[in-house]
Amino acid sequence: MPCAASIGVDEVQWQRGHKYLTLVYQIDAGSKRFLWIGKDRTTKTFLRFFRMLGKERSGKLKFICSDLWKPYLKVIAKKSGGAIHVLDRFHLMQKMNKAIDEVRAAETKRLKQDGYEPVLKHSRWCLLKRPENLTEKQTVKLSALLQYNLQSIRAYLLREDFQRFGEYTSPGWATRFLVEWCTRTMRSKLDPMKKVARTLKNHRELVLNWFRAKGALSAGTVEGFNHKVKLTTRKSYGFRTYEAVEIA
Repeated sequence: MPCAASIGVDEVQWQRGHKYLTLVYQIDAGSKRFLWIGKDRTTKTFLRFFRMLGKERSGKLKFICSDLWKPYLKVIAKKSGGAIHVLDRFHLMQKMNKAIDEVRAAETKRLKQDGYEPVLKHSRWCLLKRPENLTEKQTVKLSALLQYNLQSIRAYLLREDFQRFGEYTSPGWATRFLVEWCTRTMRSKLDPMKKVARTLKNHRELVLNWFRAKGALSAGTVEGFNHKVKLTTRKSYGFRTYEAVEIA
């Protein structure tokens, strides 16, 4: 195996009942490809990848991209502590969207119980999609919702404001923005969003590593590969055994 400088690790579900696979990809600018697959998404699973890679090649890794799954964080710190560990921004935004959806669901239930107009009906994708991806109907709906002082809208605006985080080029200014955003979010009284802010604060250095590696890798590559894996799984109507996955 040619030596990779940048790798990305993620998991995909291949069967119902929390059956996952750990997938590792090379995501260097000039070479993007699948490297390794392991059953489950445990610490032992990921350690097997590094045993296969060997100490010499593990030591040559410059960048590793992953989400916040604890076994990944633990193994990367142990086996490749010299690499810049970058948290996948796609998963960070996923966490924010989940938080917005929790706020929206709770507020919808509360408004109904209190006898208010169901203003949040059919609003889920208006709040979760990026503004540029909204349909005309969804754009109109979002414009109407923005007129209300809703918790769901406050959560939505916090996420949209966080998009500015990726526009910085200096880790110093990005740090200042992140601290200010987390402070405002912790004062928002929106518990799901506050949970996201705590996660960002607890993993601040890993979040900021995205700027230290900016231009050297694209975390979106991992999601692109995973999409292809999921598409293959659907086309094959799932896999009955792990051995069938390896052959595919």
